[in-house]
Amino acid sequence: MLRIQKGPLSANCQGSSRRTALKAGFLGLLGLSSAELLRLQAAGVAKRTGKSVILLWLDGGPSHLESYDPKPDAPSEYRGPWGAIRTNVPGIHLSEQLPRHAKLADKMVFLRSLHHDNGDHFAAAHWMLTGRFGSHSTDQAQKFPSVGSYVSRIQGANAPGLPAYVGLPAAESVYLYPGYQGAAYLGRAYNPFDVQTQQKYLAASHTGVITPPQCLENFGGDTGRIRGRLDLLGSIDHLRRDLDRSGVMEAMDRHQQHAVDMVVGGNAREALDITKESDKTRERYGRNAWGHYTLMARRLVESGVSFVTVDMPHWDDHSSIEKSHGYKLPVLDRAASSLIEDLSERGMLKDVLVVVMGEFGRTPKINTGQPGIPVPGRDHWGNAFSVMMAGGGLKGGQVVGATNDKGEHPIERPLMPSDVLATIYHVLGIDPDQTFIDHAGRPVPILDSGRPISEII
Repeated sequence: MLRIQKGPLSANCQGSSRRTALKAGFLGLLGLSSAELLRLQAAGVAKRTGKSVILLWLDGGPSHLESYDPKPDAPSEYRGPWGAIRTNVPGIHLSEQLPRHAKLADKMVFLRSLHHDNGDHFAAAHWMLTGRFGSHSTDQAQKFPSVGSYVSRIQGANAPGLPAYVGLPAAESVYLYPGYQGAAYLGRAYNPFDVQTQQKYLAASHTGVITPPQCLENFGGDTGRIRGRLDLLGSIDHLRRDLDRSGVMEAMDRHQQHAVDMVVGGNAREALDITKESDKTRERYGRNAWGHYTLMARRLVESGVSFVTVDMPHWDDHSSIEKSHGYKLPVLDRAASSLIEDLSERGMLKDVLVVVMGEFGRTPKINTGQPGIPVPGRDHWGNAFSVMMAGGGLKGGQVVGATNDKGEHPIERPLMPSDVLATIYHVLGIDPDQTFIDHAGRPVPILDSGRPISEII
């Protein structure tokens, strides 16, 4: 199919005018993707479960000791500035910076024994988001597809007229867009659909006005003119059918309406318009960038998007954990807990899996300062860190795994990134043994290791 698209490989809804709406990747994202999905479904490979995932991505690496694995009895140079508080599950304690989490611990699972033993941002982020070691600081190119891209490729969206995979405001890892949240050799049709590429990587302390997605203007354009352009593209495609031997053109004839639905239909426009939410609900999540986009994520999965990643960056705090982590943790606490409460109240929590993770943890022993960074903090630590999961039918109110008394390394039930991703695939009904052809023409399974975490299934 003819592509009219410029710019980065990641699809987005930014656009510069209504005239460039098609350039934003709508046909590439919904046209070809829908056709391929329908062929997979016809072959009995893709299976709709109706379930979805919201990933809160804490780019930079949050401290496990200041969040889900506090060590209040450790020596002062390890335990950090805050103590631990009880939760509504006897025996489970969290950082005192997460009081809202504590009230919902019965709905959450805390994985405290994650490790990959790598302190390289790029290697660690790639590992967490793809389940494999691959990229690293001296070779940053993505080697394997992300979990979100596999969901997009295999499952597709849960409702017509919507992308399967969305990045809020734009999917990234370690300043790379879409970074290791991209599709690699699956093809860019399965990259995340980025909602706002001109205002992105927003801190928890962001106080500026959060601009609405410009694609709302594109969606609101002259639908007759947009349909005319789609008809023109269809006519041009017809000229190429004699040369096409893959069957994609034939599939597009039957299912091109999916692309039309995305451009001129109301589902995407409605899901992205957060002004439809009450002031009370918006206050509940927090009037900040992280709360704003977490609420939008709920709207998206409620409408039929299968995988949403919410970017919550700036966790690479080598100095002053108390000051730097101190302003982010309450914002995360409010947004994540409000999401879980909201999903539960709407009867959606069993069908939406919420995952909170970054690329690694922080050094258990607080540093004494670095050249140019005189205030003590915590450095990179891939030897032990935590992940929180909730919903999706998982058994909540549990801690899986444990670290030693200083949070240095697992001493019980060590887990790898592939185990987390295997659990996500299990929730969605995706077989991680499925293979896809890489750039070298070799069949590569989704995961080559890892098993669903049995205690929480």
